[in-house]
Amino acid sequence: MPEQKTIKFEIVTPERIVMKEQVVQVSVPTKQGEITVLPSHIPLVAGLMSGVIEIVKEDGNSEIMSVSGGFIEVSKNKVVILADTAERAEEIDMAKAEEARERAKKTIKELRHFDRERFANINALIAKEMARSRAVKRWKKIKKVD
Repeated sequence: MPEQKTIKFEIVTPERIVMKEQVVQVSVPTKQGEITVLPSHIPLVAGLMSGVIEIVKEDGNSEIMSVSGGFIEVSKNKVVILADTAERAEEIDMAKAEEARERAKKTIKELRHFDRERFANINALIAKEMARSRAVKRWKKIKKVD
């Protein structure tokens, strides 16, 4: 039996289906480190970190996305990502992402007393905005866009 050359890939957030198609490979930031899933990958469930997802499509082109947490499930030639948030790099406004990150950093500096939950939430926001910025930068590099 010939080996399958693609993976059924789906990334979903509470708001929408971000992508659903056949792909060649998917690289994601898990809590244990970055992994790349290829056809016939072993089954896996892992938590995701804020970061950049890179997908290689059947035509050889790459798709870049930012993700802020969630889970990945890999089963027989199928990858499903349930993400807290996910955006295609070309959808991200780089100036707004940088501005949001700077506001979050400023908030941390201005707070003298804050609880651990608020600190964790602000740090998560900073990580999300940094991932969005990295996704745009990687997308621009791949697509050779200034």
